[in-house]
Amino acid sequence: MKKNKLNEINKIFLIFMIGSIIGYIVEMIVALVQEGHLESRQGVIYGPFTPIYGVGIVIYYLAFQKIKTRDKKKIFLISMILGGTVEYLFSFLQEKIFGTVSWDYSNWILNINGRTTLIHCTYWGVAGLLYMSLIEPIIPKIEEMIQKNGVKIVSAGVAVLMIFNITISSMAALRQKERKYNIQATSQIDIFLDKNYPDEYMNKIFANKIER
Repeated sequence: MKKNKLNEINKIFLIFMIGSIIGYIVEMIVALVQEGHLESRQGVIYGPFTPIYGVGIVIYYLAFQKIKTRDKKKIFLISMILGGTVEYLFSFLQEKIFGTVSWDYSNWILNINGRTTLIHCTYWGVAGLLYMSLIEPIIPKIEEMIQKNGVKIVSAGVAVLMIFNITISSMAALRQKERKYNIQATSQIDIFLDKNYPDEYMNKIFANKIER
């Protein structure tokens, strides 16, 4: 039983990583189309990862494990709701915790507090259909892969690095928020963050963020 749970966690982590990388590629393409040039759209300091997409694809995986449907209309509608909810919550939490947002749709029609819109929910619906046609069929291969000890070791190592990545990214973003309000460094950790992740560096990494 314990082994099965570990395998499931490992599988979910790999799905999360796949979604995060796909999300980074999608966001780079969107930036190129919208801005006419490549722009950093990563969600963490290190690596080509946009975790909101990773969370989205994991939500799809968990939902469609329970909802046994292959009806494309149902998949589309469910994915719209799930994806739109994830997008809204990420925006809300980012603003409340870090004082920034990475997107603001206030000027779009049919937006919900500027955090998501009907058209973006539609994109999530399409993403759900793509998930079912492209990602869901390879899940048995992922399950087969994670049975190998070498894959387990590599996956565990990547998981540790990703936890560090998310943690240091969050700490650096919180410290930047403190600097915005002229809060002086009060610990060695603050000094480390100020030295290694100054505003110029953070603004380059998270080029599309909007101060709130």
